[in-house]
Amino acid sequence: MNLMIVEDELRLRLGLANNIPWEEHGIEVVGLAANGVEALALAQRKRPDIMLIDVQMPEMDGLTLVRKLRERQEGGSLLKLIILSGHDNFSFAQDAMASGVSQYLLKPAAEEEILGAVLEAARQLREEMEQWREQAELKVKWLAHLPHLQSGFIRQWASGSYHEDEVLRRSREFQIGLAAEDRIAVAVLDIDPLSREDGRYRPEDAPMWHFSLQCLAKELLPPPSCWVCPDHQGYTLLVFVLPEDESPGESAMRVQSSVVQLLSRTRETLGLTASAGICSAAGAIGEMSVLYAEACRALRERIVYGCDIAIPYREPSLKEQGVQVQQSLEKALEIALDTADESNAVEALRELWDKCMEQAENADEVHEAVLYLSSLYVRMIQKQGWRIGSVAGEDMTYFQNIRLLTTKEQILSWLIRLTGRICAYLQQQRKTTSNGVVRSILSIVNEEIDQDITLHTVADRLFVNSSYLSRLFKQETGVPFSTYVLERKMERAKSILQDGGKVYDAARLVGYRDVSYFTKVFRKYWGVNPGGVKV
Repeated sequence: MNLMIVEDELRLRLGLANNIPWEEHGIEVVGLAANGVEALALAQRKRPDIMLIDVQMPEMDGLTLVRKLRERQEGGSLLKLIILSGHDNFSFAQDAMASGVSQYLLKPAAEEEILGAVLEAARQLREEMEQWREQAELKVKWLAHLPHLQSGFIRQWASGSYHEDEVLRRSREFQIGLAAEDRIAVAVLDIDPLSREDGRYRPEDAPMWHFSLQCLAKELLPPPSCWVCPDHQGYTLLVFVLPEDESPGESAMRVQSSVVQLLSRTRETLGLTASAGICSAAGAIGEMSVLYAEACRALRERIVYGCDIAIPYREPSLKEQGVQVQQSLEKALEIALDTADESNAVEALRELWDKCMEQAENADEVHEAVLYLSSLYVRMIQKQGWRIGSVAGEDMTYFQNIRLLTTKEQILSWLIRLTGRICAYLQQQRKTTSNGVVRSILSIVNEEIDQDITLHTVADRLFVNSSYLSRLFKQETGVPFSTYVLERKMERAKSILQDGGKVYDAARLVGYRDVSYFTKVFRKYWGVNPGGVKV
């Protein structure tokens, strides 16, 4: 520790410096001064740790020197000051202690007392320096983790976890510094999905793309005008803090322009496209969760409008009519899948898709259509007695969460893949049958639905006995042969009638020569007369 002695009496000043064994106790005397003015200048150069100061001195007294030393910015708070005074005056001691003096010694003080006071001041200084070091390390760690803490706060704020007072308090704590009168706007961005045919498609790279988007957003839209963080869905969340003097229209235009520029930079820098959803209008800090929800709903609309777009939130229109069932197309898809005819199945699927998308005007209606289509596939898979996960493989994820499909292209691609998987699975299953016998039966039924088809005639054509064929068919399809033929004939007849065909045409096209008998069978199967089927 370094010590400076300030004493106007030369003999006492030299005695304090030379008669006390400072070095034996780790104390080095680095300066002697005769008055406060001289001491203040010398302390600036020598930077002592401890100063022993007389009170009564010419030009500047000791208490004035103490106050001026405490006013210095550099190291003033860690400097230890000891007063050595010949005045046994309580007000002097009170003023000295109020100015941050460690000890107040009265002259004549013994050398041992002075040494003890200096050593005690040195001990206190070491403790304070250790505390300061620990606090400095904590501050470094705090600052290092501050971005993470800020992101966590913004996510909780967006989820509606905090009241307005707590938002203000925590924003100060995390150095965001919001004010009660602040207005904010919210946007969320997401990297548009790549098709599986794209050479860059690697699911494991998605976190890197999202992180790159967040870094780009922070570079382009720095705080405090905009705060950027990942939200709990993996989107990039932007919170704009808007100027007080900006009109609502100007704010909306500035937010829109900022988001569009960020999307453009994403294309140029990352070689990927992104889309954004923007809240409807600016709001107070207490409305954060509402603004965030609006931005998320707006982003989901890219399923309607396509990718690489900034979409402002609009209130959805009230529409009660749901997806219109397309029975004839459903049946065409089912027959194609039953026969593992992938090309016809995909063609039927595309027709179904076009019909559904004609009616869908917003994201919710698109997702309802997807639920309708996915339910068809679930029903067809379960009808075969298969497990959905076994057939769908990695695409099972989308059955569990349809909203992972964020674009029309992605949805249709999934359904086409699913179609191929079902056909491939069916073909694999049928390879285990006796030389494809069941597949041949299905083909005969499908091609000769307008004929009188019986188990015996089919068995004769395939050169197997009817008992074996009956058991094999039931084992592979889960239904008896006669039941399967009846289902196909009745479903085909219903489809013909719905398309505007006459009753006798329907009977003839499904192998019934007697119209009255056909009517009886149809009524028993469907519960209505053929003539009562709605077109």
